[in-house]
Amino acid sequence: MMDAEEAILRVWHGHALPWSRAVREGRIASRRLVTDAAVVAAVLALAPGRVIDLGCGEGWLARALAGQGIDVLGVDAVPALVEAAQVAGGGRYRVMDYAAIAAGGLHEQADVAVCNFSLLGAESVDLLLRAVPSLLSPGGALVIQTLHPCAACGDAPYRDGWREGSWAGCGNGFGEAAPWYFRTLAGWQRSFRDAGLSLRGIAEPVHPETGRPASIVLTLQPQA
Repeated sequence: MMDAEEAILRVWHGHALPWSRAVREGRIASRRLVTDAAVVAAVLALAPGRVIDLGCGEGWLARALAGQGIDVLGVDAVPALVEAAQVAGGGRYRVMDYAAIAAGGLHEQADVAVCNFSLLGAESVDLLLRAVPSLLSPGGALVIQTLHPCAACGDAPYRDGWREGSWAGCGNGFGEAAPWYFRTLAGWQRSFRDAGLSLRGIAEPVHPETGRPASIVLTLQPQA
C-alpha cells in the first residue's frame, strides 16, 4: 500500500509547525508523564558515545541526549522539522527518508540507533530495519519506542494492518491525520527476524493515571 506510505509523508510535511509546538509546549500528556523519559533512559542505559536518531522530528530527543555529552545525528524526511531541530541545536541534523537510508545513503555509524514513535509505515519500516545493522558500530544496538500493540489495538481485530491515525491529545492546529501500520507483537518479531535483528530487552512503561501501557520499548542487536 504505497499510497498509505506516501500519505504518511504528505501529512507530516503539512504538520511540522503544530507538531513542533505540541512537543515543545508539553501538550501530549503521555510524553510528558511517561514516554519521553522512558526512551531517554533506554538509550542512556547502553552508555553510547554516538547516537543516530531516526525520525528525529523537531529534535527534542537529540537535544536531551546531547545534554548528556552524547554526539547525536538526527535524521528526518521532513525538511521543516529538521530546520526546527537545527535552530534549537543540540546535535547534527540531516534530511533523508527511510528509502534513502536503506539504499545506503547515510554513511554514518553509531553505538545506538533510536526510533522514537517514528516507525509508522509498513514497507518503509521493513526497509529501514534491514539497513540498521549497517548503521551500528560493533556491539551497537537499536532502541525502538512505539505504541504498545495490546493498548493500541482498540476494538479492531488483533492483526497486522493499516489503521486510521489521530491527533487526539496533541492540541490545536492539526488537520488530516496520517495512517499508520499496526503490528502485533508477532508482527514486530517477524520484521526483526527478517532484518537480522535479535531482541535484547523489553520495557513496558505504564501511564501513571490509566495504569495501562503507554508504550513498548524494544532493544535489539544484530544477530551474531
